Amino acid sequence: MIRINLLPASRANQASSGSQAWLIAVVVFAALEIIGCFVLYGNKQQQLEDWGRKNKTVETEIKLSQEKVADHPNVKAKLAQLKAREDAIARLQSARTGPTAAMLEVAHLLSKGRGPSVAPERLEQIKNDDPLAMYNPQWDPRRLWLSSFVEDSRTVRLTGSARDGEDVSELARRMNLSVYFYDVRLLPGKKESTAKDAVNSVSFQLEARVRY
Repeated sequence: MIRINLLPASRANQASSGSQAWLIAVVVFAALEIIGCFVLYGNKQQQLEDWGRKNKTVETEIKLSQEKVADHPNVKAKLAQLKAREDAIARLQSARTGPTAAMLEVAHLLSKGRGPSVAPERLEQIKNDDPLAMYNPQWDPRRLWLSSFVEDSRTVRLTGSARDGEDVSELARRMNLSVYFYDVRLLPGKKESTAKDAVNSVSFQLEARVRY
């Protein structure tokens, strides 16, 4: 059997050129796809490295925070020790200055020409409102003497003797006016007589709260 190519030569050439163009297009597309994959891979790799660096930074911050938290009990313990030390110093300071100041005030109350520690405006107001509550500046403190001064938990008790009850009342008035004392109470006393000079006197006890 004899086959005869009846297609013109130009059409055959066109068909061959079309096949080559299609093949080139496929190759170019494949190349572009490969290049795109490499670019995408590079971007993902960059993102992964960025995330890795961020994770390391966060891990470092977490580690530092954990170290700080781990040391928190020690810090609290040190702060508690400092607070206890400050409280102890404050108590010692109060014990050193408080009773001393109260005893000095009693000494002032029993000194001739002295009176209670009180603001002048308050004293003037008391003088206007209740003259009987005022102390007597002419009182002779030698009419009264103390035998003991005891302070416990900011409560003081004075024990002593006086010529008569008015002298004891004068001391109580002065203590009530003083900024150092409040809630002054006169405890039961008794009359006594000394054989030495046969002068009658009264023993007394005064109790009061002290401010310091």
